Amino acid sequence: MRRLFAAAVLGLALLGGAQAAIDTYEFADEAQRQRYRTLVEELRCPKCQNQNIADSDAPIAMDLRAEIYRMLEAGQSDEQIIDFLVARYGDFVLYKPPVTSRTLLLWYGPAALLLGGFVLLGVIVLRRRGNKSMPAQGLSDAERRRLATLLNQASSDKKDP
Repeated sequence: MRRLFAAAVLGLALLGGAQAAIDTYEFADEAQRQRYRTLVEELRCPKCQNQNIADSDAPIAMDLRAEIYRMLEAGQSDEQIIDFLVARYGDFVLYKPPVTSRTLLLWYGPAALLLGGFVLLGVIVLRRRGNKSMPAQGLSDAERRRLATLLNQASSDKKDP
């Protein structure tokens, strides 16, 4: 009974992927089809966040694919289509956002953190080398006398019991 239930659940789970929508668009030529493929693979789905429009099954991704197809049929250039989507959804739809004052941290932040890590590592290594190269300072005369007194006391305490 458990195996039958497990098989039914597995079958239903596999059917969910089989119902994914497949876009069938007719293009005037192969160049236009290639432009479409390039655009839907380079633009990110606003809902899925880490999938491109081509791979996403989200309703908004389907709408965006239809919109891109419509704009290609209308004769708009790739730049016009991308500008339209960026104006509508922001730089988030681009996998490679432009370098602007708003995206400087995004572009150069990781390099700055890596450089800062190397500087910190260098400072730590130099400090440790500096501590090892310093000779160990001996005890002063007063400290030696105090140590001798404590050692004599400890040894006499051991002999007494």
